[in-house]
Amino acid sequence: MDIIEIARERQKWLDTKLKNLGKGGGKKGYIRVLKMARRPDGDEYSKTVLITSLGMVFIGFLGFAIYLLWTYLPGALMRFLGLD
Repeated sequence: MDIIEIARERQKWLDTKLKNLGKGGGKKGYIRVLKMARRPDGDEYSKTVLITSLGMVFIGFLGFAIYLLWTYLPGALMRFLGLD
């Protein structure tokens, strides 16, 4: 047997095992997504990593800005209003 025949046999075995797995409940869509899933190519993976990293940096800066506002703004307002 060559590698192609082995791959076909294993794929057929896997298809028979997964055929009835998504037939009930809320798992139907989940199984369908798993069957359609594929490995991303290099360009798609790079874009995903870049966008995710930019989002994490943005959320970090936003959290730091909120921290600074909550730390220094009340004291500055108190001094500005003369309530210090």
